[in-house]
Amino acid sequence: MIIAQTGGGDLNFLTANMKRIRLSKHAQEQALERGATEAEVNEAVRKGSRDLVARGREICRYNFVFNRRWQGKIYPVKQVASVIKEEGDEIIVITVYTFYF
Repeated sequence: MIIAQTGGGDLNFLTANMKRIRLSKHAQEQALERGATEAEVNEAVRKGSRDLVARGREICRYNFVFNRRWQGKIYPVKQVASVIKEEGDEIIVITVYTFYF
């Protein structure tokens, strides 16, 4: 792991060999159906908060500024939640949830 210091004393942690993110077919279908792009799913995995869930999986949640209409209502925030499993040199996205608020 490489650690870089930025102005103001904040630390950024950069992984030298970032694992590849692969969406399962199910995750691709659910992202499309629930209004998330593949780029948003990847950003949720890379930058989102993580919590452990069942069977060694994690859920990665990330809030995006949205301010658009979804199913007839305007929402200021879209949260993308990716359920992942790390295997070897890749991160597999099992499914994707979205929450609008």
